[in-house]
Amino acid sequence: MCIAVFLWQSHPLYPFLLLLNRDEYHNRPTKASGWWEGGEILGGQDEVGGGTWLACSKQGRVAFLTNVLELHASPEAKTRGDLPVRFLEKLVKEAHQYNGFNLVMADLVCKSMFYISNRPKGEPVLIQEVKPGVHVLSNAKLDSPWPKAQRLELKFRKLIENAEDAISMEELAEKLMRDKEKVADRSKLPHIHSLDWEYDLSSIFVEVDTPLGCYGTRSTAGIKVRASGEVSFHEIYLENNKWKAHTVTYNIHRSNQKVEQLCI
Repeated sequence: MCIAVFLWQSHPLYPFLLLLNRDEYHNRPTKASGWWEGGEILGGQDEVGGGTWLACSKQGRVAFLTNVLELHASPEAKTRGDLPVRFLEKLVKEAHQYNGFNLVMADLVCKSMFYISNRPKGEPVLIQEVKPGVHVLSNAKLDSPWPKAQRLELKFRKLIENAEDAISMEELAEKLMRDKEKVADRSKLPHIHSLDWEYDLSSIFVEVDTPLGCYGTRSTAGIKVRASGEVSFHEIYLENNKWKAHTVTYNIHRSNQKVEQLCI
């Protein structure tokens, strides 16, 4: 499970802002964010499946992923972590081979963003353009009114509106993504899994003791893109049971060649 809130093409200084909590078992081997081999893709890496939940490139592309909360998952399905680094055209043909996913892909140079999901199962792959504004992605469709998604969106909007010219991703991450408040009204839970499990997952920052070990938020990533093309990738992550943080900054490479559009 994961949750993300992002602002797209609706701020005078920042065309894109993203905050994303990755929820996973704390004992699952994971690499903190960094440049992958070749130096063109930046993101964390799941050392079991080999994929990622969030990646961006020097060419101005960003992709991030959440799982769909559903009762039955296929153990034979491909790892969803592959999705952020695949091309959209190929994904459409192979989407049925994955368990339920929500994927957002953006091209910051051509100012296009698309949301892709392979659920409901058995229906055609959903592909829709993401409109400018504030959006939240949890474990249902984009902007689904789940309680924690609604709370996160409201708090994000307030902080952005009250922020001065310079927005601190470190401050946003601390004030928004460390929220451990659980849903007050259990009737508002999706009722897909057991109510106890859904209640444990109903906070923005998740922390649950299970027979398989601690499950919950093990990293918070923040991406801030300035109108100039400067990208700041800030990550707070758990390593050997200790919280660490680092920031990577780079500039988008704007090619003079025609930019490939993220559309079909």
